[in-house]
Order: sequence, then structure tokens, then C-alpha cells
Amino acid sequence: MATIERVGVIGAGTMGNGIAQACAAAGLDTVMVDVSKAAVDRGLATIAGSLDRLVKKEKLGAADKTAIVGRIHGTVEYAALGPCDLVIEAATENLDLKLKILREVGALAGADALIASNTSSISITTLGAVMPRPEAFLGVHFFNPVPLMALVELVRGLQTSDAAVEAAAAFARRLGKTPIVVKNSPGFAVNRILCPMLNEAIFALQEGLASAQAIDDGMKLGCAHPIGPLALCDLIGLDVVLAVMNVFYADFNDSKYRPAPLLKEMVAAGWLGRKTGRGFYTYG
Repeated sequence: MATIERVGVIGAGTMGNGIAQACAAAGLDTVMVDVSKAAVDRGLATIAGSLDRLVKKEKLGAADKTAIVGRIHGTVEYAALGPCDLVIEAATENLDLKLKILREVGALAGADALIASNTSSISITTLGAVMPRPEAFLGVHFFNPVPLMALVELVRGLQTSDAAVEAAAAFARRLGKTPIVVKNSPGFAVNRILCPMLNEAIFALQEGLASAQAIDDGMKLGCAHPIGPLALCDLIGLDVVLAVMNVFYADFNDSKYRPAPLLKEMVAAGWLGRKTGRGFYTYG
């Protein structure tokens, strides 16, 4: 595997712009691609805002902010990914979309490039099967908010080589993250444990067991969680939580993973959490 000095990120949304920021902050030249200039511009503005908050808190110098922003190139042109040593797909959690993107990336990437998906639940083996070099493909799963969260899950597909895992682990450590290596399975390790807990909190709310605030306070004060499960759903995005639970339900074929009806209803209403201004809580 080539030494990773230039990273491509596909997707300028919440996860994509967070990954791009973390890469640029680690001194890596970064290309961030999305389908429209408007989406790219929103991603760049989000990064600038995040860095401005760090400058205001005196955790980052103004010159450092300028340098980080200067290392990020936003574009709608996939061809810009060609020179990248690592390309991370961070598109919406949709299998067909990810397969389409990865086929296109596979045709563009250099012979030594490492290709990864930031998927939180979709099979890495399935995604890797469409790659020209499936041995150089793996899951590199960041957590939200990417610049702050310390963990990266490295997910081995059936085809993933040891060299790919080692290169991805070195990349994660360069970003100041701690990598853990897990096998390919729905939800991998963290979401396999986390998302059913979030789903159960939604069932509890749906059944009138307690209010949203009471459920969240109970888990924060009784279990020392830094954020309550329903507030965390709002942060992640209810559509993402539902997508993960649907993958679990289909792939494990086990009724314990069935999504809560209230979760499905809220997604149908477009109440997706912070990004839409309304979820289990209302945001300004």
C-alpha cells in the first residue's frame, strides 16, 4: 500500500465533512466530492464554522485554521479522486447508491490506492465484491462528530488483506484516532450494541413508559451516558438509525431487531432530528 498523504472523501454531509476536516487537520491534502456545488459549499461552510468555534475557544490558532481550510479541495468532479492514496466513501446509507459510487471509484483509483467505506451497517464483503481489487477495500467507520470522537472501526471484509488493515490503522492513528479491528457483520461491533438500545428507548417512549426527557435523564444519570439515547438519535439522524435497524432486521432475520413503529412514523414525517430541526426534541 502507498503511504497515505492525499485523501479523497465522497460526500460533504455530516460524516463526509467531518472526515475531511479531521484529515486536513492531520496535515493531509484532502479532496471532498459531492453531487452538487451547493452540497460541497455547505460542507466547506460547516468545516469553517467548526474550526471557527475551535479558534473562539482558543483550541486552534487562526493561522492553523487557514492552513486546514487550504488543504481541503471541494469539487463535484470524481476525476479529482484519481491521485488519492485513500478514498473514503461517506454517502447516504443506501446499498445501491454505495455500490454505484464504489464502481465509479474503482475505475478511477490508482493501482496502490486504498478504498474504504464509512458505512455504519452495510456488508463490507458485499461492497468489496464490486471493486477491481477487493483485497484493498475495507470499512473505515468514523463516529459523529468526527473531529471529536476518538474511535475508528476498521472492518475486514472476507477479501480484505492484512496490508489494507495495517495501512488503515496507521492512517487512523495519524488522525489521532484509536482503531479497533472487527469482522464483517451487520452493524459491526459498536452499532450492533448501540442501535438496538436506541431502538428500545424509542419503544419505551412509544409505550408511554416515560417522557423523552425522563428517558434521556435516566440513562445519563443512572448509566453515566454523556448523552441520552433519544437525543443521540436526533444527533445521528433518525433516518440513519432506521436504516441500520432495517439492515439488522433483514440480515439477522430476528424479530428483536424490528424497528420501533414510532421511529418509522417519524422518518415518514420527515422528523429526522437536528438536521431537520425536529426529532424527539425541537431545535432552533
